[in-house]
Amino acid sequence: MRKLILYPVVILTLIVLFSCGSEGAKTKVSGDDISGDLIVFHAGSLSVPFKEMAQAFEKEHPSVNVQLEAAGSVACARKITDLDRECDVFGSADYRVIDEMLIPDYADWNLQFAGNEISIVYNEKSRLADKINSKNWYEILQDDNVAFGRSDPNADPCGYRTVLSMKLAEKLYKIDGLADDVLSKDTKYIRPKEVDLIALLELGAIDYMFIYTSVAVQHTLKYIELPDSINLSNPKLAGWYRQVSTEINGKKPGDKITFYGEPIVYGATILRDAPNPKAALAFVKFMVSPEKGLAIMKKNGQTVIDPPVSGQMEKVPEELMNK
Repeated sequence: MRKLILYPVVILTLIVLFSCGSEGAKTKVSGDDISGDLIVFHAGSLSVPFKEMAQAFEKEHPSVNVQLEAAGSVACARKITDLDRECDVFGSADYRVIDEMLIPDYADWNLQFAGNEISIVYNEKSRLADKINSKNWYEILQDDNVAFGRSDPNADPCGYRTVLSMKLAEKLYKIDGLADDVLSKDTKYIRPKEVDLIALLELGAIDYMFIYTSVAVQHTLKYIELPDSINLSNPKLAGWYRQVSTEINGKKPGDKITFYGEPIVYGATILRDAPNPKAALAFVKFMVSPEKGLAIMKKNGQTVIDPPVSGQMEKVPEELMNK
């Protein structure tokens, strides 16, 4: 019988070919190790905490390359649904964007993990900065010498939450037409996501902007704390918030999605066809860990939901609930 002799070079070649062919180019898994690119779409307001999370996560998993891409949450969802962009993890400033636009066709579950509030941000160069306060802010914004910015409701939850907050202000202060009067002013300063407005503020193109308090904290900006009845932060006021609503563009041309006022809640999911599902699961587990991701969120001015909750609890991976 002829003996089969494998020389060292042949053995090495076979090992390399087998390892490359069995796992694919993007993700290599050996035991509990993870590696490869991890694509994370996220809300603009998550840019600072997610950058810190990505750096800390890569220290734990040095073979993973976290690729962060920020946009308004609605715009992020449309990259997936309309542009067929690959994505592993999506962090949304409004959990409802995932429910309305991604479940059930693109994702199975949605984990609610953080909160925030709407505030009015400015700096020392803002006109009338020495006069604005939590009682007269809407009068200051209507001043002809003052300009303010906000984000696009059709691209960013902060945009439609600004509309909802103004409608709540109209009800709270009992001033007919207040919401329309404020929102119809300075529309040229509407931008795709709320963090785009920071540059306009720094350049002096605008004096004020509607933005999340966490972003003000992260960028050490001055801000006006709005009453809980307006800022969408208080779960106990859910009934009051729900009295107002607004519409944004839906999944298809001509479709509309109605968003009612609700306390601000962020959501995250792993896409059903995530190219790197093992790394995605590890990242979300890191994100909702009280000692890791949630601690980073707190440090950056956001409230957290611990433990996280979901409207699809039976579909959430067990590892995320037993963190």
